[in-house]
Amino acid sequence: MIPAAYPTKEEIARLTARMLLEIKAVHFNADEPFTLASGLPSPTYIDCRKLISYPRIRSTLMDFLTVTVMREAGFEAFDNIAGGETAGIPFAAMVAERMALPMTYVRKKPKGYGRNARIEGAMSEGERVLLVEDLTTDGGSKLSFVDAIRETGASCGHTAVIFYYGIFPETEKTLGDHGVKLHHLCTWWDVLAEARAAKAFDENTLKEVEAFLTSPRPWQEARKKG
Repeated sequence: MIPAAYPTKEEIARLTARMLLEIKAVHFNADEPFTLASGLPSPTYIDCRKLISYPRIRSTLMDFLTVTVMREAGFEAFDNIAGGETAGIPFAAMVAERMALPMTYVRKKPKGYGRNARIEGAMSEGERVLLVEDLTTDGGSKLSFVDAIRETGASCGHTAVIFYYGIFPETEKTLGDHGVKLHHLCTWWDVLAEARAAKAFDENTLKEVEAFLTSPRPWQEARKKG
């Protein structure tokens, strides 16, 4: 069912940050930074996959994501909702259910046997596809999914995520140059503000996180190993 009413974008961001903090999906550690998939250090880490285990929160956030997409892209803008393997699959299914649209998913690479497909489910030429994922950092990983969708003859000009890092200025340009618009619920800045308001972490940790968010590349360069 499509939600009929929804909060402002600012309130959605604040509530999303609050929910992520409540289920401890947010991790801050300035003393022993996390290692990201890129191999670079970070004092922040977020695990949006935890959301699937909290029915009330996941339902609310999927309402938020649905109305955000409809408000920013249009109420009749899509014919198919695609999830990116693997974290995007459950969220795509829930958004598709709310929008009463077909759902598909995109593999990271061909499975290597059978049809050797990257698209699972029914996707047709000319369909307008929304790519749904849990989060995006610099936008790069989305491009491969978008290309796989476009290879079917469908179009993909929008991607929607729960969480967007919001600290790398090249992200939206990377996606925009590929013809893709990003829709999101909250960023690290929203999480930091809510964490500070709730006193969820000590102030020294929050100050170090703020330093990272303000200048992420120099922060990483100064602390990377080797």
